[in-house]
Amino acid sequence: MLQQEEKLVTLLSDLVKINNDRIEGYRQAKDATDDADVKALFQHMINESLKYVSDLNGQLKAQGAEAETDTTVSGKLYRTWMAIKTTFAGNDRYSLFSSCEYGEDAVQRAYADALSIDVSMPYSVRELIGNQQANLKEAHDTIKSYRDVVSQ
Repeated sequence: MLQQEEKLVTLLSDLVKINNDRIEGYRQAKDATDDADVKALFQHMINESLKYVSDLNGQLKAQGAEAETDTTVSGKLYRTWMAIKTTFAGNDRYSLFSSCEYGEDAVQRAYADALSIDVSMPYSVRELIGNQQANLKEAHDTIKSYRDVVSQ
């Protein structure tokens, strides 16, 4: 593969991994609550990232690469920390939403980095990433507003 194609494959793989982190994080958060409304919200977030993973893996295959199925090391560490934290702090709504917002912040940074990196990519890929970032920003803001409401 050419160097630019390798960079694009790495970038797409990293975005798949961060979405896989998001899926696992929301699954863990969903399991940590008994509130039906919160479970439904978290399931929506899971479904959203499942679609993003599918779309990004489609782009990876178009580049001649294998589909990505892994998560990031930092995501695994964060979920472990979150599990320990909820053991000691409890699973109240504020703690859950705060942890989820932290994860959403990481997703936003990953997408901002992906769009600012110096790599040649087709317009359709840049548009896909930009649209996902915009939708994920809305998800971030939703989680933040839920956190703000329960903190009052």
